[in-house]
Amino acid sequence: MRRVNNICYTLVMVLSVLFYSCGPSQPQETEEGQSGQTEEVKPADNTLTEQEKLDGWKLLFNGISTKGWRGFNEDSLPAGWVVEKGTLKSLGKGGDIGGDIVYDEVFGEFELSLDWKISKGGNSGILYHIVEGPQYKAPYENAPEYQVLDDLEFPEPIEDWQKVGADYAMYVPDSTKTVKPAGSWNHSRILFTNEHVEYWLNGKQTVEFVPWSDDWNERRMNGKWKDYPDYGKAREGMIGLQDHGSFIWYKNIKIRTI
Repeated sequence: MRRVNNICYTLVMVLSVLFYSCGPSQPQETEEGQSGQTEEVKPADNTLTEQEKLDGWKLLFNGISTKGWRGFNEDSLPAGWVVEKGTLKSLGKGGDIGGDIVYDEVFGEFELSLDWKISKGGNSGILYHIVEGPQYKAPYENAPEYQVLDDLEFPEPIEDWQKVGADYAMYVPDSTKTVKPAGSWNHSRILFTNEHVEYWLNGKQTVEFVPWSDDWNERRMNGKWKDYPDYGKAREGMIGLQDHGSFIWYKNIKIRTI
């Protein structure tokens, strides 16, 4: 009787092994994540993917060279800007006038994308449609500005139109925006056409407006820019970065024409 039981037990064990060996395999955890799902691989900083190249994107900074960049109304890059560990960095030597830089190419309708981080209490800006000339002391006299600011720890009281993601002194950013603290990377995007403009911050739209509309003109004529007759008039111009006396780092600066 014991011998028969042993034989039956052996047969059961053999069949069990065969069943589990031939059955569906179980999901395995990998270094990429559970169930074999791989995480999205981000492209290297200051590079374009093959799809971006096909879509017409152009790098304005390759992480190594400052080629194409120079001071506003100048022939060379100011001493207050350097390349540091794959970033275009402002050393904070500028102020209300002086220190701003431009990329030496003209754009009209465009989409601009870039990453930035700022020092505690810092202030900067991304300008576009910049026009140069001896009659202008700074780009802001004629160019619209996507405001870059450390909202969270700025040392002085600020108006809503001065906050990060605003169309500076024109359109207030959405109060539900997502902004990362000083020292963390933020992602900004500007989409400009002659019919519609959008500003984005960390994947969320902060501002939209119609350039040169009645609403736009009313804001221009009754606000900060009423004494700047050329503000926002140009329909094409250069891209610029502002040095407003703060350390700030930019990378992955890329643009496509529309």
